[in-house]
Amino acid sequence: MFSQLLALLLVTGLSSFAPAEKTVSLFNGKDLSGWTVDVPELDKNPNAPPSFAVRDGLLVSMGKPNGHLITKDSFSNYRLEVEYRFPNKAGNCGVLVHASKPRALYAMFPQSIEVQMQSGQAGDFWCIAENIEVPDMEKRRPRKDDQVFGGGPKDARRILNLTDNSEKPLGEWNRMVIECLGPEVKVWVNDDLVNHGSNSTASEGQIALQAEGTEVEFRKVALTKLK
Repeated sequence: MFSQLLALLLVTGLSSFAPAEKTVSLFNGKDLSGWTVDVPELDKNPNAPPSFAVRDGLLVSMGKPNGHLITKDSFSNYRLEVEYRFPNKAGNCGVLVHASKPRALYAMFPQSIEVQMQSGQAGDFWCIAENIEVPDMEKRRPRKDDQVFGGGPKDARRILNLTDNSEKPLGEWNRMVIECLGPEVKVWVNDDLVNHGSNSTASEGQIALQAEGTEVEFRKVALTKLK
């Protein structure tokens, strides 16, 4: 059953884009206008090196100190297109959608649904004080003992993607598309539909990029409003 579902989703993925309206870039290629930085390390060490920077026209997550770059505006019903690469070594990062309360989990992560970018796992969902559902929950959402499906610190928060084979080799550019429409979130990586969640507990909020240990370059962060 799971293999049949996977095949159906991969075949029909591209044809399921929702009708779109105007596209705007969330990154101007010059500075971090329109974004705010939330890095807990800066609370005690204001002279810490920046976690996010603009370099040669690229938005760069430096990886450390850990934290988030968060849009000042909130959004709903949109398609987000992100082009990114790990220039030096494989590692971890993520795009957070429907972000709201800062530092809601582990005094670090804002309340949100994370779309994972970690090398080899792009397209996983991580629930952060929010929740979302996918088909075949018992198989795709590993849990231990008496864990429940949720977004709390003791909950089963990770939802596995449909394929780990969609990413480009290290150093090459990847294209991730995240479509948020009502309570649904769909994710494509390099044109493969890799996740589709429904019944999300949030349907609007800010967008955030992570600094989570590894340098990541972004050359495009564009948002298209959906009808």
